[in-house]
Amino acid sequence: MYKILTLNNISIAGLERLPRDQYEIASEIQHPDAILLRSFKMHDMEIPLTLKAVGRAGAGVNNIPVDKMSAMGIPVFNAPGANANAVKELVLTGMLLAARNICPAWDFARNLEGDDASIGKQVEAGKKNFGGFELPGRTLGVIGLGAIGRQVANAAVSLGMNVIGFDPGITVEGAWELSSNVKKAASVDDLLSNVDFVTFHVPLVDATKNMINVERLKIMKDKVVILNFARGGIVDDEAVCAAIDEGKVYAYVCDFPSNLLKSHQRVITLPHLGASTQEAEDNCAIMVADEVREYLENGTIRNSVNFPEVFMSRTDGYRIAIVNSNVPNMVGQISTALGDAGLNIVDMLNKSRGDLAYTLVDVDQPVAGSVVKNIEAIDGVLAVRAL
Repeated sequence: MYKILTLNNISIAGLERLPRDQYEIASEIQHPDAILLRSFKMHDMEIPLTLKAVGRAGAGVNNIPVDKMSAMGIPVFNAPGANANAVKELVLTGMLLAARNICPAWDFARNLEGDDASIGKQVEAGKKNFGGFELPGRTLGVIGLGAIGRQVANAAVSLGMNVIGFDPGITVEGAWELSSNVKKAASVDDLLSNVDFVTFHVPLVDATKNMINVERLKIMKDKVVILNFARGGIVDDEAVCAAIDEGKVYAYVCDFPSNLLKSHQRVITLPHLGASTQEAEDNCAIMVADEVREYLENGTIRNSVNFPEVFMSRTDGYRIAIVNSNVPNMVGQISTALGDAGLNIVDMLNKSRGDLAYTLVDVDQPVAGSVVKNIEAIDGVLAVRAL
């Protein structure tokens, strides 16, 4: 029986992927094999020694001490793309809200007073203050062409917009999913200097912090609209507000309210709604539950932020999974330990990612506890499981 600790409310659609005859799931549970969470901050949490996997029902993992998990031989799984449609729809909404001045217009209409005839006159007199513009023919810049960025780019193309993208780490598979009408920018600055709208779909790391700042605002077109539904900190809020006041920036739409932003006349702040749809929550929970189950039962690794992708079909043999430092001769030492125990290797797969390596081995006989201990004793081995 596997024990799963939930640190947040996880969609029942995901939890149902874990059969109750094999999994015990609770928000308070001792000696868990895995943790499922959404936004709970694990950095100050004491990590159970029994922990084998962490699953984040979402894309970002800033709330998880990934380096600490790696040092303990624990993969961290996430759900990239599961909330992509939800975020895409919100980005499109943000562009329309800004372009048509919907929020100030709505605020104007809500505060009208008098009888209907008087309100009608006020509407006709006031509507000229909220004139906007249309999206076709405008240029959208998309920084980050992962699952979300690709959907945003493709949707914008469908709306008749010109789209420029930048992502030096885009995969071949990702490029195939991108519309051929999306143009490639040579750099962030190249993109920013040519767009009417810009949207960010990147994690918050040192390289992306304050990507929009005082210097870059100077090279951007006048009346640009900036959208940030990725992470707070990617945009320098003070610099953008100052640029709005100077007339450089037309509007700023983001998912991260603050005292500076929430009351600014040309800023639209939403309460972190990017993935707040039932469909997105279900999709994220289903994806991450499947990933954790596959790892616990078969040693398979898909969508891990710190481990390599590893899949090896099950044979009739007995499986052992080993996590170790990525150093020479580890596979040789593991093979020797198995051979000394009289175990014949039926199939083997070894992959590495950065400082970590992961090996799946199928052998022809059950793996005794003494064999596991012998492999654990190899210098550099972080975790061993007989499945």
